[in-house]
Amino acid sequence: MIMIKELDIVVLERHVPEHGLICGDIGTIVHAYGNTNAYEVEFANGEGETMAVVTLEASDIRVLSKTDILHVRELKAA
Repeated sequence: MIMIKELDIVVLERHVPEHGLICGDIGTIVHAYGNTNAYEVEFANGEGETMAVVTLEASDIRVLSKTDILHVRELKAA
């Protein structure tokens, strides 16, 4: 299992509709909660503006891999 740490780029593995996020969105770990396997993940737009900061469990995210390709979509209002 890959260790997830602060500042890692991660991929969302489930929809989070209350924040307008969908599976496949990319975020950055801004805080790791010790041994609880919970993380604060920041999702930003293309200009670097924060769109959402969400507390997620390890099962909700995975580290971005070198075989992933990025995709752009417009954020719909939550």
